[in-house]
Parts: sequence; structure tokens; C-alpha cells
Amino acid sequence: MPDPTRPRASLRTAVVWEVLKDALDRRVKATGRESLDVLDTGGGSGNFAVPVARLGHRVTVVDPSPNALFALERRAAEAGVADRVKGVQGDAHGLFDVVERGGYDVVLCHGVLEYVDDPADGVRNVVDALRPEGVLSLLAAGLGGAVLARALAGHFKEAKQALDDPDGRWGEGDPVPHRFTADQLTALVEGAGLRVGSVHGVRVFADLVPGVLVDTEPGAVEALLKLEAAAAELPAFHSVATQLHVLGEAQGADEG
Repeated sequence: MPDPTRPRASLRTAVVWEVLKDALDRRVKATGRESLDVLDTGGGSGNFAVPVARLGHRVTVVDPSPNALFALERRAAEAGVADRVKGVQGDAHGLFDVVERGGYDVVLCHGVLEYVDDPADGVRNVVDALRPEGVLSLLAAGLGGAVLARALAGHFKEAKQALDDPDGRWGEGDPVPHRFTADQLTALVEGAGLRVGSVHGVRVFADLVPGVLVDTEPGAVEALLKLEAAAAELPAFHSVATQLHVLGEAQGADEG
């Protein structure tokens, strides 16, 4: 997966990266420690873990795929941060078989919640990995974005099915087991005992704009990045975002 700090790739990740980087900076100031302990559940080949390690933090990546962890190790070495990135094979369900409970300043749970049997239990589980006043970065598939995408592709029955389905699925062939609204995600985070610090829509436009326009129009990437950033915080656009990002802060966490 591409580095979220590079312009073309950042069309999909820039909003999350900026929110996450700000949260890390605030935790550094609040703790007085320059290097935080970060857990990346389902972090794969290090899409976020390696850039976080470049900031000077220690990152533990838990992922069920040996191939992804091998790629993570290679990417961390190439980036010169192998000493700050550790890959562990495991999953969210058995998280504390492989990592310490209550041992992390920041936990990333990106693209994981869609695939766990019980999303509420999944959120509570990753929250248990946080230290007091820790921060959770939660990224999950948005219901509205999928409905819009199916409709724009001409699959109107599938769009309607996704809209009506309790899990937001458009049919048997849908590879995503769960999709969420912003209200559902914030309820899950609050239900796990955290305060919601912010909610952002991710990939509001990036997945709808033809790639050829972005690649050939001068300045298009930068302009689209600015548009994504401007729309991300507006609740009206959360309902059509491909993904939703929620920042959860443990009670008593730095207000920033």
C-alpha cells in the first residue's frame, strides 16, 4: 500500500494522516515523552506504521497475514526505522495473546472493524490496549459511500439493498461484512468508554472522480486534496464518504 504522505496516494489517506499526526503531537506534549508506544491493529504492510515510526515513535503492528508482515519488515528497513517497528502475527479477536493490555498511548484500528463478528466487542477490545488518556484512531467503511458508488455504477437494486441491510451489504458478492454510519461509529466509541474527539469523512470525492482527470489535469491532485480536507469535517458529507474516521480519546485525555 502507498505511503499516506505522498501526494497521489494521499488522496485516500491525507485526512486520516493529518488527524493522526496532530493527535500524536498532542500526546507527545501531554506525556512529555518524545517517543510514544503505538499499536496498529491490522496494520498490514505498514501504510501508517512506517510513517508514524518516521516521526520517532515505537510501533507494534498486529496482522494475521505473514506476507503483509514480511512486507512491513522490508518497508521499515528501507525507511531506516526497523528498530522502531515490530510486526506480530495475530488478530483483533486474540489481541492480548500477542500484545500487552493497557500498554499503548495510541491505537490504530484502520479497516478492521468491517471484518469482526461483533463490532462493539472489537472496539472494546482495542480500547483495552490503551493507557489512561490514550487515543484511538478508528477508520471504517462508510455506508453512504457504498450506496452512492453502487447507484452511480447503475446497480440500483444493490444500492437499495445496501441502504436497507443492517450491515450495509449490497448482496452476497459484497466483500465487506459491515459498513457504518457516523452515528453508529461514534456510538461504538462512546460505548467503549471514550470521548469522541472528532469525526471526518474520508474519500468523499476521491473514489468518484475518474482517475484520468486527476492524473492528466495540471494541479488536480492538489486541488482535490484541498477539497477533501475542506469537506471532511462537515457532517453533511459524512453520509456519502467511502470511509469514516473517528478519533476517540480516553476520559481525561488532553483537550488540545
